[in-house]
Amino acid sequence: MNPAHPTAPAGPYHRGSRAVQDRVGVRALADHVGRSIGPGIRPVAAAFLEQQPMLVLGAAAADGRVWASLLTGPAGFVRATGPRQISVTGAPHPADPLTAPLAEPGVPVGTLALDPRTRRRMRLNGHARPTARGLAVESDEVFANCPKYLQRRETYDTVPGRTPAEPRTSAELGPLDRQLIATADTFFLATVGPDGADVSHRGGNPGFVRVDSARELSWPDYPGNAMFLTLGNLETDPRAGILLLDWTTGTTLQLTGTARTVHRPKGQRRVHFTLDRAVRTESASPLRWSPPEPSPANPPVEQGS
Repeated sequence: MNPAHPTAPAGPYHRGSRAVQDRVGVRALADHVGRSIGPGIRPVAAAFLEQQPMLVLGAAAADGRVWASLLTGPAGFVRATGPRQISVTGAPHPADPLTAPLAEPGVPVGTLALDPRTRRRMRLNGHARPTARGLAVESDEVFANCPKYLQRRETYDTVPGRTPAEPRTSAELGPLDRQLIATADTFFLATVGPDGADVSHRGGNPGFVRVDSARELSWPDYPGNAMFLTLGNLETDPRAGILLLDWTTGTTLQLTGTARTVHRPKGQRRVHFTLDRAVRTESASPLRWSPPEPSPANPPVEQGS
């Protein structure tokens, strides 16, 4: 937590995360894992950031909707510029839902840097402000996650001349949206809570995200690091944003709505998402990644409910 924000509670967890940890029975493990969370950017984290060609951002727009957006650039477009600050060169597409919020100083943001080549990921949450070259984020929380459920993609190239198409907004999922979701092995989930915004990664074998209707998705919540930051946020605030990416064509699908967690027997959980608005952007990313090598941790895809 950032001492500059005196209303933040002590420790890395708020009441929502604590409620889920207690329900699952992992509070002691969460306390142990939570010791890795701090506001500072260590040298190894700074070096990792400077190697990344993409960054996922999550935040709430002025109308209250929560979105996740993708930023890309040459290695070094994200870099640590202080012990508790990163600078990002560039900004989302002018029509992106987070363009306007990120133009205001002090907006709570979650960021996630994920490297499919090494199956490493790092989260940095804090407050953003616009700069002449893009934006800067003052960190409140910095921590790495394990490689579980993260598919390896060994290489990428930048496609010359690939530029984003005009985003298309809808209130329901169309056939192309459904196809992208059905074949997805990865998506990013933005949430908000008492401590600010956060972005997490969700991965699995294609089909692990299910389209239940034109406005409903669901997916299993696989066992992770026991912190329950995402589900903890949803416990206190159901707003959520989803980002799906076609790793070959660069098309993105951004969804905003609400999500709830259903706890089932034997410790199983499933998250149900209700869509409010969808934004599809063809060729949004200039990056073309090699085919995935599935994570050995991926469980078989659930059938039925």
